[in-house]
Amino acid sequence: MAIKAGIFGDGTNLKDRYIKDHKKLSESVKNWKRLGLKIVLVSGTWDLFHVGHAEYLERAKEQGDLLIVGVDSDEKVRVRKGPMRPVVPEDERVRILSHLRHVDAITLKPAGEKPNGLIKTIKPDVLVMSKTTKHKPEDIREKQKYVGKVVLLEPQAQTSTSAKVRLLHTSGADLFAKEVAARIPALMEEVMQTLNKK
Repeated sequence: MAIKAGIFGDGTNLKDRYIKDHKKLSESVKNWKRLGLKIVLVSGTWDLFHVGHAEYLERAKEQGDLLIVGVDSDEKVRVRKGPMRPVVPEDERVRILSHLRHVDAITLKPAGEKPNGLIKTIKPDVLVMSKTTKHKPEDIREKQKYVGKVVLLEPQAQTSTSAKVRLLHTSGADLFAKEVAARIPALMEEVMQTLNKK
């Protein structure tokens, strides 16, 4: 008989899937492992969620039975990517992830978290990381101390969120420049008239 409640249910179940307290998450992971479930961990920003994110999470879930997704907090994202990121706030990013059938549990990763903090807390059977992050071999070796195995996945999309954000910024800048350029002749005329009156 299949379990259809909590994280094993078909619904969003945000109250069950989103586990902010890492101690509670650690206890849940121990219970899931006692059930014989293979735990997979993946982390990221998940900003401006796109099809590459969805396919990446699907590939990650294929590595085991239960997928836990670490979400970089707004503060952590600002530290790593600058003051204009994230575009989508953490509570919304968590809610979006809770709607995906491949995601079983979600937790936030704070800015002050010690290196590999979530990995050490969960000790997953499989840690999934993206090849595009360009991890140093020594960093991967350090992570391998706390996990069953590390799987490096190819990117699942041709573009990244950062590339899309840059495109939005440059498109906006181009539009602004065109508007300003169109107004310059009238502004110059106005300035000249003001100077002539003096």
